[in-house]
Amino acid sequence: MAAATLRPALPQAGPEQRASLLCAPKHRVAAGGRTRSPSFAARASLKSSGARASIPKQWYNLVADLPVKPPPQLHPQTHQPLVPSDLSPLFPDELIRQELTEERFVDIPEEVIDVYELWRPTPLIRAKRLEKLLGTPAKIYYKYEGTSPAGSHKANTAVPQAWYNAAAGVRSVVTETGAGQWGSALSFASSLFGLNCEVWQVRASFDQKPYRRLMMETWGATVHPSPSEATAAGRAILAADPSSPGSLGMAISEAVEVAATSADTKYCLGSVLNHVLLHQTVIGEECLEQLAALGEAPPDVVIGCTGGGSNFGGLAFPFIREKLAGRMSPEFRAVEPAACPTLTKGVYAYDFGDTAGLTPLMKMHTLGHGFVPDPIHAGGLRYHGMAPLISHVYELGFMEAIAIQQTECFQAALQFARTEGIIPAPEPTHAIAAAIREALECKKTGEEKIILMAMCGHGHFDLASYEMYLRGDMVDLSHPAEKLEASLAAVPKI
Repeated sequence: MAAATLRPALPQAGPEQRASLLCAPKHRVAAGGRTRSPSFAARASLKSSGARASIPKQWYNLVADLPVKPPPQLHPQTHQPLVPSDLSPLFPDELIRQELTEERFVDIPEEVIDVYELWRPTPLIRAKRLEKLLGTPAKIYYKYEGTSPAGSHKANTAVPQAWYNAAAGVRSVVTETGAGQWGSALSFASSLFGLNCEVWQVRASFDQKPYRRLMMETWGATVHPSPSEATAAGRAILAADPSSPGSLGMAISEAVEVAATSADTKYCLGSVLNHVLLHQTVIGEECLEQLAALGEAPPDVVIGCTGGGSNFGGLAFPFIREKLAGRMSPEFRAVEPAACPTLTKGVYAYDFGDTAGLTPLMKMHTLGHGFVPDPIHAGGLRYHGMAPLISHVYELGFMEAIAIQQTECFQAALQFARTEGIIPAPEPTHAIAAAIREALECKKTGEEKIILMAMCGHGHFDLASYEMYLRGDMVDLSHPAEKLEASLAAVPKI
């Protein structure tokens, strides 16, 4: 998709203020096009400028407002649209309902809000020092999700998934993880609700990030490198390639296999599925309130990294709702690694969410379920597919996507860390690099755009990656054409 055309910034509203943890209630769209005031948790705190900051009491479902509904997920054997019973071996009933619902808002359980209060609302911060370094007339804001106990946005969905499983009487949950952010979040959430947790971590990240594994184990989880000898799927992969670096698709196969064959065990997923993106919309809902409390104009561009899509969707979906309603007109830009360019190089087709073909078939942008990305440092973005809902929004033309090499991303990360003080995880460095590109373009044109980006987590456990970059040992990796052609050839013909 072509890059967005530059346009004048929206007029500023109200006095300029420092952005911090701010929220103020405003009207939201309800069913039938009416407006209503949102419900909020009782907890509200006073931040630096005295504005109230509150936690939304409902998640937002973009499906309700799309002019064209997304294609259904299909049963992997019959190729018929899924019915709730098809998903019951993997998920508890309430998560299945959320996966398939077209309701606009879903209530957040009080027990989940109680845990959210450990770190939410998260800060919206203006990157004034980065703006000064770049010499740009643009304003750069970032929504920082690294304040959660696990250090990223992943806890926003880990907590409700763990709670719904515990409420359904489930004893154990299994999952996959790439960089370890999701595995850490689910381990944390499982420890709060008395669940056993077993995690398959992609081998490349398992070796690169040992302290993420220790973090998961500290919260009581059992962690396997994937592919492993513990499952039939893992053993088959190792038989074909004993030195396989693993992939999220492989790790999903192993976790799904265990869940599907164990009566007291369910599967949890950290991205891709509709209910996961639903839970993440607390990010965008808070951000809308924070910008309003600042008296700031709506953003001109919203930027986020994309692997499976939950971080980007969590920030962008509430803003897309506002754009569809005619209340603002931002552009939306997804940023993916050049070594795993799902949106920019993949095909839009039905494909499996895992390597072994155990999951439902989903209409998504895919590089082929057999695609094994090179072991880049942004392990959380090494996924062959994209969330079906993100893919659908992309096909509708509501967003654009770009791919950036990892050395540019780490250079941007150093600029960010040395001005804003936060060391970002490798995944959001892609959003930072894209935001810097946009800010420098504003420097050329003189446009005073408002740039909003998702800063989905800190990089305290990723310092080995920074060491490689600082030593000059990091190299850019691409996707060989023949490798991509081979994996795309295996995409099911539906």
